[in-house]
Amino acid sequence: MARIVILGAAGRVGDAAARAFLQSGWTVAGVARNPKAGALAPGVVPMKVDVFDQAALIAACKGADVILNAVNPKYTEWNEKVLPMARNVIAAAEAVGATHMLPGNVYNFGHAIGMDMKEDAPEVASTPKAAIRIAMEGLFRERAEETGVRTIVLRAGDFYGGVKPESWLDLIILAKLQKNVFTWGGPMDVPHAFAYLPDLARAFVALAERREAFGAFERFHFAGHTLTGMQMKAATEAAVGRPLTSRGMPWPLLRIAGLVMPMMREVAVMSYLWRTPHSLDGDRLRAAIGPLAATQPVEAIRQAIDDLDLDGRRLAAA
Repeated sequence: MARIVILGAAGRVGDAAARAFLQSGWTVAGVARNPKAGALAPGVVPMKVDVFDQAALIAACKGADVILNAVNPKYTEWNEKVLPMARNVIAAAEAVGATHMLPGNVYNFGHAIGMDMKEDAPEVASTPKAAIRIAMEGLFRERAEETGVRTIVLRAGDFYGGVKPESWLDLIILAKLQKNVFTWGGPMDVPHAFAYLPDLARAFVALAERREAFGAFERFHFAGHTLTGMQMKAATEAAVGRPLTSRGMPWPLLRIAGLVMPMMREVAVMSYLWRTPHSLDGDRLRAAIGPLAATQPVEAIRQAIDDLDLDGRRLAAA
C-alpha cells in the first residue's frame, strides 16, 4: 500500500487531499501544527512536527512514497518563512527518496497573466508574492535536476470547497450570503480561475499514482472552473434558490487599512487578479492522467455552502 505524508494536513488543501488519497486506498500521515483527532480527516495518522526542524521532518517522512507540500504560512509571513520551509521539505524528499508534490498557484505569472495560461508561460515577478513563488519552484527544479528526486507542481486558481474555512468563497464572496449579498472582487464580466478542492485533490491522486512516468520536474495546470462574477453569482443563486444582490470589494479602503494592517496591505497587492481576465489551460494534465470527473459549478458551490454552513436558510429548508 502506497504511503503519503501530507504537510499542512489540517489546512484546506491538505485536508481535501488527505480525504482523496484515503478514498483511493493510500496510507495517509498528516503533519500539522496541532494534529488533534478533530483537526485531521478521519483515518489520517497524525504527526506533530515543526517543519523548521529539518531532522524531525526527515524522520516524519521516512517510508513515504509521496510528500504533499501543502504548508502555507500567513500572507504576512511569506518573506521570512516560505523559502526556509521549502528547503526543509525538499531535503526531506531527497533523504527518503519520495516524490514531492506542490499545489501551485497563478501568482508566478504576475501582471502578465491572461487567458488559457500554459505550463511554459513566462513567469514575471510583478509582486513580492510572485517573486517568492518563482524562487520556490526554481529551487525545486534545481534540486530535481541535481539529485533526480521528483517534484510535481499542480497549479490551480483560487481554491474553494471542502470542509475547511478561510477561502475567498467564505471570507468574501459569500460571507454575507445569509443577508442575500454576493461580493465580487472586480468587474462582474472578468473571468477568474477557481479550483474546487475535492476535484483538485483527485487530480493529485491521479498524478501521484502515475508519478513514475514523469520527469524529475513537472508542472501541470488544473483548469478547474473559470467563472465571471455574473456566472459565479448565477451559479450561487441556482444553488441557494433565490436572487442575490451584488456588491464589490472596497479596495481603496483596504489599501488605506493596509497602512496600519499588514494583512490588508498584502491582500490589496493581489487585487489585480480580480481585474485581469485569466484561466489555466488543462490540456497537458488531461493528456497525462486522462479525463477526471469534474463537479459542475452549481453543485460545487452548493456543496461548499453546505460544508461550511454558509446559508442557514437553505439548510433549515432541507
